[in-house]
Amino acid sequence: MLYIPPAPSLATRLFGLRGWLAFLAAALTIFIAAPLANLVAPEGSFLHLSDASVALIGKLFCYAMLALAMDLVWGYAGILSLGHGIFFALGGYAFGMYLMRQIGRDGSYHSDLPDFMVFLDWKAHPWFWSFTDHFAYSAALAILAPATLAFVFGYFAFRSRIKGVYFSIITQALTYAMMLLFFRNETGFGGNNGFTDFKRILDYPLATPGMRMILFTLTGAFLLALILVSRFLVSSKFGRVLTAIREAESRVMFCGYDTLSYKLAIWTFSAAICGLAGALYVPQVGIINPSEMSPAASIEIAIWAAVGGRGTLIGPLIGAFLVNGAKSFFTAAIPEYWLFFLGLLFVLVTLLLPKGVIGLFDTLASFRKERAR
Repeated sequence: MLYIPPAPSLATRLFGLRGWLAFLAAALTIFIAAPLANLVAPEGSFLHLSDASVALIGKLFCYAMLALAMDLVWGYAGILSLGHGIFFALGGYAFGMYLMRQIGRDGSYHSDLPDFMVFLDWKAHPWFWSFTDHFAYSAALAILAPATLAFVFGYFAFRSRIKGVYFSIITQALTYAMMLLFFRNETGFGGNNGFTDFKRILDYPLATPGMRMILFTLTGAFLLALILVSRFLVSSKFGRVLTAIREAESRVMFCGYDTLSYKLAIWTFSAAICGLAGALYVPQVGIINPSEMSPAASIEIAIWAAVGGRGTLIGPLIGAFLVNGAKSFFTAAIPEYWLFFLGLLFVLVTLLLPKGVIGLFDTLASFRKERAR
């Protein structure tokens, strides 16, 4: 009798044993070890995690979400975006409006309007600030605003068969145009200063260790959840079609698949992830301004994915941590040479590590297997 092995379970298809162990270790670190190290361990102890470190790691979690979003569209669908910073900034601005409304009369001018509106002699909030004093509305807006923009832009771009370097240039032009728009004071987004001086969220003070840790764990939880969802997507039929589109879109269309729908779906989902990352980034960093929309910021996101290894999900997360960790070090030690280091890193990875850091690990593992034989 022919033996047919049972189909692997969903859990096995997602990660495997080692992957789930790593996922569990990350969850325990985020939800148990980090809070204990920050809130319980005394400051003089080597186990203590400082408030500055909590804020830094929370920011890196947001960057990791951005890298994950980039990997979904570039690593799996072959869509290189040089404008993902716009979706991140839109999410930050959408939630930043709520945080500005939470300041209330504690601003410099003791007005119900934000300080920059009082300075510009505005008499009321603009129409698009309506309902932003509600947490749920602003949180939803932070995801829906970038997702809607991505859907509209992506629909016309993909329907027009724009791809490759032309698509990358158009996304960069879009984010540059939006940056210039947000720099203008009359748009109602604070001009070049943006939003800052946040004080409360849900009427609770932001500048407390407890609130910082809540935001830290919440960001970590969303990151882990997005890793699971993304892994499920890329391991499903949807993900296999995306990979086929990346390799030969014309053949996929010949097989009867509507490639526009697949590309538009992953593009919109990626933008929603960026918006969520922006909403979580703003209360932890304490500022959002048009510089987050700069073309350089979007290019950095692509570099994170390339350094870590695109098309792997975990690789871009590693790349985000490595590049931004190096950025924190070099901007403090030798700030004038940081951009040279970043450019050199990208060139070396492209020439020597085309599969990124993850590819290097795979090469080392294969080398060990060969030696073992």
